[in-house]
Amino acid sequence: MAAEPAETSGIFESVRGLLDEHRQIELELNDPAVHADAARAKRVNRRYAELNRIVHAYDAWTAASDDLEAARELAREDDAFAEEVPALEERVSETQERLRRLLIPRDPDDARDVIMEIKGGEGGAESALFAADLLRMYLQYAASMGWKTELLERTESDLGGYKDVQVAIKGSSSDPAQGVWAHLKYEGGVHRVQRVPATESQGRIHTSTTGVLVFPEVDEPEEVAIDPNDLKIDVFRSSGPGGQSVNTTDSAVRITHVPTGIVVSMQNEKSQLQNREAGMRVLRARLLAKQQEERDAVAADARRSQIRGMDRSERIRTYNFPENRIADHRTGYKAYNLDQVMDGALGPIIESAITADEEARLAALADS
Repeated sequence: MAAEPAETSGIFESVRGLLDEHRQIELELNDPAVHADAARAKRVNRRYAELNRIVHAYDAWTAASDDLEAARELAREDDAFAEEVPALEERVSETQERLRRLLIPRDPDDARDVIMEIKGGEGGAESALFAADLLRMYLQYAASMGWKTELLERTESDLGGYKDVQVAIKGSSSDPAQGVWAHLKYEGGVHRVQRVPATESQGRIHTSTTGVLVFPEVDEPEEVAIDPNDLKIDVFRSSGPGGQSVNTTDSAVRITHVPTGIVVSMQNEKSQLQNREAGMRVLRARLLAKQQEERDAVAADARRSQIRGMDRSERIRTYNFPENRIADHRTGYKAYNLDQVMDGALGPIIESAITADEEARLAALADS
């Protein structure tokens, strides 16, 4: 690792503990006992991946600082080296800013997978159709990121959309910065669509809304303790659009967590056991999210997201089809490529949310 530049000792002090932790984890990863415990190995690998980014950024910063110091010394004897100084100063500034951003306290759930629920809202049939469009958009985006998806539950509308649909999205990287939650946690809220519905005979533009809920998925069942005595479990026959029965056995499951009043229903699978397992996955995710919201409600630190509020009724985005316009109301992002966005090109929108959140966290740290 490059030597510490004298003028950067302040930042070095804030990194020192992280560099030591990185070295310690390297030793820990050589211990077979760590890999014998899958849950522990996952936690250790996630932290190692996060610290790796900081170590590499620190190395780049100290190397750039050393090069700048050397160029300044040589410039005293040879004016030709003075020409290199401005470019090196810029590189030091860029690497320092990157390191500073990586030192922002990260959401500890960023590396988690997610469970996403898309629900029809205002607009009836048109809202349900847009829910199906949003599902396709997220599935396409997940595919572009190399993530796997699993449809957990769906309630179809008469016109082919979804009144409610739940999907699990699983990532492939242990690096929290590449995590599914790190990217999709900003999608929760009300999504507004403006277009001419398929059911509109006069060609008038309607405004409808569809809700999106995003929950970090629990890695191991033991993370969220659930007392079986707190559960009320009902079984019933699954139904399709219009309420008609689509199964002759009581395979559908409704799980009620009595202390919190959270209710989860599953009927996607033909097996009652599979529906129950899927329901418990969703219940654990919702309970984890509830615990986190309660902690955040009383917290006053930089960890709390400034643009991912707890108000799930917030209108976060507008999809204007006549103008081919997408607009995020939290970050000010606007583009005229809605057709591409609906095909999964969500990257720039999500990056705008990540950047806005980073800026807010930096500001919070500066004020603390």
